[in-house]
Amino acid sequence: MNKPDYIVVSAEVQHALDNNLPIVALESTIISHGMPWPQNAITAKQVEDVVRQQGAVPATIAIKDGKCHVGLTSEEIDYFAQTHDVWKVSIRDMPFVISQKLPGATTVAATMRIASMAGINIFATGGIGGVHRGAEETMDISADLTEMGQTNVAIVAAGVKSILDIGLTLEYMETLGIPVVTYGQDEFPSFYSSKSGFNSPLRLDSTKAIAELMKAKWGLELNGSVLIANPVPTEFEMNVEVIEQQILKALSAANEQHIKGKEVTPFILKYIADNTQGESLETNIALIKNNARVAAEIAVAYSKLAN
Repeated sequence: MNKPDYIVVSAEVQHALDNNLPIVALESTIISHGMPWPQNAITAKQVEDVVRQQGAVPATIAIKDGKCHVGLTSEEIDYFAQTHDVWKVSIRDMPFVISQKLPGATTVAATMRIASMAGINIFATGGIGGVHRGAEETMDISADLTEMGQTNVAIVAAGVKSILDIGLTLEYMETLGIPVVTYGQDEFPSFYSSKSGFNSPLRLDSTKAIAELMKAKWGLELNGSVLIANPVPTEFEMNVEVIEQQILKALSAANEQHIKGKEVTPFILKYIADNTQGESLETNIALIKNNARVAAEIAVAYSKLAN
């Protein structure tokens, strides 16, 4: 592939790449599909600021005019925050959206693939996709997991989205050989809560140790991601039972309305936000900022090891 044909890198990100500076990739689905205007644009810009405050360069990724954009301007963030009918782009959608020159907000899978193509190896998001509840009947398993099994980009997330089957997702990641490390606690977090009822496969208590694990994995030529599960700060976490009740109601509503495929997750997140008086949205914003902060710290530590 001739990269310049399909990738546009911002001047700020290109400078960081040229000088081996720490960079954190950020997704755009949360801008176009995860939150309402104007909170989506405000949050996206605040997340970039958090990355900069830790000494790293943010690279928000999206697709526009037939190109993968690595690093967005403030105006471009506003565009993706306000434009209707922006595609939610996973790996399978990339060729269509790019060839048709459609606007696309990238999921975890597409963001990490584009980040890897650009030479960025650390990515902060809210929560990853995984094995959906009832997957034994629907075979609904997120492309995020397949991509994580083969692409060398570490992901900092607040665990697996609690709307999914967390136990099966952890099992599937073990099958794919993806190290799952929880930062600072033994229990694997569940997005809205620091608790899930599942023990984390691995635990590390410093960003330097996480950076050393990443270096060892890729130094051994073991391809694929590392999932760094970063629990939501306790002051912002939601009650597990309350969230579970809302998830069950949301899943029932999605089923009644025949919501399927990639539309399920945004539908459920909106349903939960609407039915928790915005509490889940506040938690969502807090955990994304926290993930960006930790990802930037890891990027700085990894950059010191690599240079």
